[in-house]
Amino acid sequence: MTTSKVAISMPSEVLSLAKRKVREGRAKSLSAFVTEAVDEKLRHEELADILATMDREHGKPDLAARQWVKKVLRRSSSTQAR
Repeated sequence: MTTSKVAISMPSEVLSLAKRKVREGRAKSLSAFVTEAVDEKLRHEELADILATMDREHGKPDLAARQWVKKVLRRSSSTQAR
């Protein structure tokens, strides 16, 4: 993947927290941390678009479907934590 150097502005408090996460080993560099955050935001928005399209095409899920999804996600997240 080709990379490009950019300059960004952000609140000082956000920058301080990001730098602290890098020091704690959350990412290998500030650039890596910011890249991961932007990538996560883009993926979240893409998923939101997909879900909105599904809602338009098929209608919103009913209560039973939403409860099933919550149950499956809880089970999934508990097994990933192990």
